[in-house]
Amino acid sequence: MKILVCISNVPDTTSKINFTDGDTKFDTNGVQFVINPNDEFGLTRAMWFKEKQGATVHIATVGEATVEPTMRKALAIGADEGIRVNVAPTDGYFVAEQLAAVVKNGEYDLVIAGRESIDYNGGMVPGILATMLGMNFVNTCISLEIEGDTATAIREIDGGKETVKTALPLVIGGQKGLVEESDLKIPNMRGIMMARKKALNVVEPVDATKATQDVSFDKPAAKGQVKLVDSVDELVDLLHNEAKVI
Repeated sequence: MKILVCISNVPDTTSKINFTDGDTKFDTNGVQFVINPNDEFGLTRAMWFKEKQGATVHIATVGEATVEPTMRKALAIGADEGIRVNVAPTDGYFVAEQLAAVVKNGEYDLVIAGRESIDYNGGMVPGILATMLGMNFVNTCISLEIEGDTATAIREIDGGKETVKTALPLVIGGQKGLVEESDLKIPNMRGIMMARKKALNVVEPVDATKATQDVSFDKPAAKGQVKLVDSVDELVDLLHNEAKVI
């Protein structure tokens, strides 16, 4: 089985976010970038298929050279080979078009993507990718087993879970539950050294549609002042007379 894991290079959630050029561009200065958490759950599941079923695991990222440290971490976790599409990701549709070209060239049986990235939270790439490729698709996937050409997946739905069976080739939008947080792998020294020798292939982008353009960014409104109270009676009085919520 040949697996492609789609990796997004996203800011760490503890990073301080700023914008430049009149709030039209994201300021990357001082920002620590990491593997998108939903993608990391998928990568860890792919490692399970590699260890238990002898699968070959490749990773793919759409981005410029600055994303390579994140890709090397994924290789250190255990992926066999990396593919970087040499273009800045502009929107979900554009990214899906680039990844579709990678999948077609690699003839993958299983494509694992995170259901959404934690930067823009668009949640569109896996579904668009599956449509472009004409492959089966399971979103919000929290469990995946494969036997032969048949995949059994569990996905979250409103009010519960749904178990589905489908044939390969398959695209999934994975998330927490695909593996547990305790199962996530931390690269060890041997993995880091081996990652330096693994192929990280750079390919040029295909002609694709840039469907959207960032016009401007706005930060959330600043939090209001906090008022400390010394007694329950004072709290009740403020909630009733000032906040008017009771």
